[in-house]
Amino acid sequence: MAQVEKRGGLLRKSSASKKPLKEKVVLMYDEIFMTEDPSKCSPRFWEELFLMKVNLEYLEGKLESLDGEELMKIKDNINCLFQHCIQALGEEHPIRVVNALQTLCALIRGVHQKNKSTSGFDIINMLMGFDKAELCMKNLMESLDSLLCAEGSESLKSLCLKLLLCLVTVTDNISQNTILEYVMINSIFEAILQILSHPPSRREHGYDAVVLLALLVNYRKYESVNPYIVKLSIVDDEATLNGMGLVIAQALSEYNRQYKDKEEEHQSGFFSALTNMVGSMFIADAHEKISVQTNEAILLALYEAVHLNRNFITVLAQVGYIKNPISYRFIPLKSISVFISSVELPLDADVQTSNLLITFLKYSSIVMQDTKDEHRLHSGKLCLIILTCIAEDQYANAFLHDDNMNFRVNLHRMPMRHRKKAADKNLPCRPLVCAVLDLMVEFIVTHMMKEFPMDLYIRCIQVVHKLLCYQKKCRVRLHYTWRELWSALINLLKFLMSNETVLLAKHNIFTLALMIVNLFNMFITYGDTFLPTPSSYDELYYEIIRMHQSFDNLYSMVLRLSTNAGQWKEAASKVTHALVNIRAIINHFNPKIESYAAVNHISQLSEEQVLEVVRANYDTLTLKLQDGLDQYERYSEQHKEAAFFKELVRSISTNVRRNLAFHTLSQEVLLKEFSTIS
Repeated sequence: MAQVEKRGGLLRKSSASKKPLKEKVVLMYDEIFMTEDPSKCSPRFWEELFLMKVNLEYLEGKLESLDGEELMKIKDNINCLFQHCIQALGEEHPIRVVNALQTLCALIRGVHQKNKSTSGFDIINMLMGFDKAELCMKNLMESLDSLLCAEGSESLKSLCLKLLLCLVTVTDNISQNTILEYVMINSIFEAILQILSHPPSRREHGYDAVVLLALLVNYRKYESVNPYIVKLSIVDDEATLNGMGLVIAQALSEYNRQYKDKEEEHQSGFFSALTNMVGSMFIADAHEKISVQTNEAILLALYEAVHLNRNFITVLAQVGYIKNPISYRFIPLKSISVFISSVELPLDADVQTSNLLITFLKYSSIVMQDTKDEHRLHSGKLCLIILTCIAEDQYANAFLHDDNMNFRVNLHRMPMRHRKKAADKNLPCRPLVCAVLDLMVEFIVTHMMKEFPMDLYIRCIQVVHKLLCYQKKCRVRLHYTWRELWSALINLLKFLMSNETVLLAKHNIFTLALMIVNLFNMFITYGDTFLPTPSSYDELYYEIIRMHQSFDNLYSMVLRLSTNAGQWKEAASKVTHALVNIRAIINHFNPKIESYAAVNHISQLSEEQVLEVVRANYDTLTLKLQDGLDQYERYSEQHKEAAFFKELVRSISTNVRRNLAFHTLSQEVLLKEFSTIS
C-alpha cells in the first residue's frame, strides 16, 4: 500500500502519478469559501465538519489570501461557520468542542489579519453579522464560561483560555477591539477566579488566566467603566488572592532562576576566562550578554492586583514558598511548618521561606540593571511604579518594617570594576524594607550614565522618600546602613553637576536635585525620630561636613542659574532655598573643626575627632523649620501614567498574540486525551 504524505492540507500518494489529493477537511473548507451555502447539497455538512481534525494553517492562510471584496462575497458562509462553531461548543462530544474552539481561533485571527486597516465593527460584521452579534457573543461567552467552570478536561479549559487570549489580543491596541464590548457585558471574571482558587486548575491554567485578567482590566480603562476593574478591586477571597499571588510568584521566580543559570554559565565559561586574561575592563560588556526575556505581562498583573485591590497587599507577605534546589514548591506560609516537619530538607542556603515580595525584589534587581533595552526599561519603570504603590500603603509598610519578619534577600548587583561581588552567605536577615532600600541604592549607584534615565531616578527617590515618611510618622527606628544611601545621593549630585551642560539639554535636573536635597532635609529635621541611634544622627552631620565641597558646588551652580533670567531660574531658586539648613550645618561646624585642629596641632582629623566637635557644638546650631518635607503627592495612574500603560499593554498584546502560535493550539494532546471516547 502506497504511503501517504501530508503537506499544507494536501495528501500525496508516493506513486508514479504524483497527483496531489486534498484531505477531506480542506475540501470542506474550500466549499465554505464558495458563495453557495455548503449545507444545501450536504445537509450533514456542519455536523461532519466538526468531526474532522482542524487544519489551522490552511484555514487561516485561506482567509488571509482573500482580498476584502472576495471576503465580503462569502460573508454569509463565514457567519454561518462562526454560528455553527458556537453551537458545537454545547455538544457532548468533546472532539466537536475541540474542533469548534480551534476553528474559532483560526476564524478570528484570519479575518482580523484581512481587516487590519478597518474598524472593529467591520470585523464583527464579517464574523457574525451586526444583527446576530449580540446573541452570538452571549452564547459564545456563556459556553466558554461553562467549559472553564466545569470539572471536565483540563486540555479543553486550556483551549478555551487560548481562544479568549486570541480574542483579546487580535488587535495591538486592545481598546480598539470592539468585540471586547461583548466580553465586558458577558463577564467571565468569576470563571477566572475559580481557576485561580482551585489548585489543580491553577497549576494547569493559572498563568493564562492571570495574563487574560490583566489584559481585560486594561480595556478602555480610562474611557468607560470596566467591570473587570470594579470586580478585581473588591475581591476578598483569600484562596483566590493567594492563588493569583502564587501564579505571579512562580512566573517571576522562573525568570530569576533562568537568569541565575545563565549568569553561572557565563562565570564558568568563556567570559570568565577572558576576564581573567585581560582584567576586568570588559566585565560590563560580558554582563550585558546575559539576557533573559522579560515578562511584562505577569508584571502588569502584579501591578493591577497591588494597585486596584487593597486586600492583595496582604498576599505580598502571606504567600510563601520553599525554594528547593531540585524543584520549586509554592506553599502558603501557614503550611510551611507542616511541610518542614514532614520532609527532610537539605542544609542548603537555597532552601528557605520566602514570599512574593522577595521574588519581586529579586526580579526587579535583575531587570533594573540594564535600562538600555526598551523591554527592560519598561519593566524597570513598572517595577518602580509597583514599589511606589507598596511604599504608599500602610499595611505594606507595617510588614516591610516589622522587626519580627526578617529575611535574607539576595539581590542581583551589577558587576562594577571598583567593587567586589558580595558573598551570598554573608547576607544578614533584616526587615524587608532594608532590601527595598538596598535596591534603590543599587539603582542610584549604577545608572549614572550618558543616557541618563531621569524618570526612573525620580521614581527611585520618591520610593525612598515615602518609606522615610512612614518611618517618621510611626517613629520606626530602622537599623540600616544609612551611610550607603547618603553616599549614593551625594555621588548622584556630583554627577548632575559634572554633567550639567549635557543633562540640561534633555532634562530639568533641578527637580531631581531638589528631591535629593530634601531627603537630606528630612534626615536633618526629623532624623532624631527615626534614625536608630544618636550616633547615626552624628554620622549624618559627619557625611554632610565631609562632603561639604559637593554641597558648596551645588549651591554655586543653582545660585548662578537662579540669578540669571534663563529658563531654569525658578527651578534653581527652589534648590537654593532648600539648601539653607545644609549650608547652615557646614558654615557652623567647619570653622569649629578648623579651630579644633589648630588648637590641637592636628593636620588631619579622624572621624571620631570630627564627631567629638559635632557633638560638642549642637547647642549653638540654628536651623530653619522647613514645611512639607514629610508630605508627598500620591500615585495617580490616569493623570500621569496613561500613555505609558497604553504603550505597555500594546506591547504585551503583540507578544501574547505572537506566542499563540499554531503549535500551542495543536490537537495532538487533546485527541490523545479523548481517544477512549467511542
